[in-house]
Amino acid sequence: MPCATQSFYEPVTGTVTHVVSDPATRRCAIIDSVLDFDARAGRMSSKSAQAVADWVESQGLEVEWLLETHAHADHLSAAPWLQHRLGGRIAIGAHITQVQRTFGMLLNAPDVMAYDATPAHQPFDRLFDDDEIFRIGTLPVQVWHTPGHTPACVSYVVGDPADPGGLDVFVGDTLFMPDYGTARCDFPGGSSRTLYRSTRRLLSLPPSTRLHLCHDYPPAGRGPQWVCTVAEQRARNIHLHDGVAEDEFVHLRDARDATLGAPNLLWPSIQTNVRAGHLPPAEVDGRRFMKIPIEDRT
Repeated sequence: MPCATQSFYEPVTGTVTHVVSDPATRRCAIIDSVLDFDARAGRMSSKSAQAVADWVESQGLEVEWLLETHAHADHLSAAPWLQHRLGGRIAIGAHITQVQRTFGMLLNAPDVMAYDATPAHQPFDRLFDDDEIFRIGTLPVQVWHTPGHTPACVSYVVGDPADPGGLDVFVGDTLFMPDYGTARCDFPGGSSRTLYRSTRRLLSLPPSTRLHLCHDYPPAGRGPQWVCTVAEQRARNIHLHDGVAEDEFVHLRDARDATLGAPNLLWPSIQTNVRAGHLPPAEVDGRRFMKIPIEDRT
């Protein structure tokens, strides 16, 4: 039996949170949740997460997992808030330790730098290896390491390839809708060449496989969308439809990335999400602060 899905679009950051449930057991996972953050005011709210939690409770679902596809650079994760409200274990791919090391040094954050050296301090409840299999209720889920956008990106492949209902794959930022293309690769540890190879792995799945995306930035004339098939991506993706060679993609992606500015919530998001959605440690007066590294070009 295929999984059941319900998705929630957050328009400020263009992020899609997916609730994936097993109809047989009523157990579920929440993938790529959003904590609302007003950077100018330094103010957080749980409005988006509340909508997800209310729906989960209305359906009588039991949360087993709070899954992240990567350490997002454009929104703060609501995983700890949802865990407190609904339970479940917070999990991500094992390569997150590389991202933690990089940004721990950039932010001079000793607690983050210690995660890899002292795994007992790791803020995530579970780190998944490439090709590891776990379950949502009775649903098998295989973890695919699909780096390129970041070195730690994973995709969650839900279902049995032999099931006539097909597969559902939650790909994070690796792919967008075909009319938007692919994720940027200019963050530390990112690689357009690696992203191309990750996407080819995803697009080698059966044509009817459903791909569930983490973001949509709809062009004029259409509303937000976040599900497409492998066949649709191979036929119409503007960056890597069938026939686009690796070197061609690398040239296109690198040239586009060179024109992009930093995401609006880059530093608040990264320093929260490498901590599994937890805020930086409190100062002696109990207040918490976000750091912004300064590059002096004077």
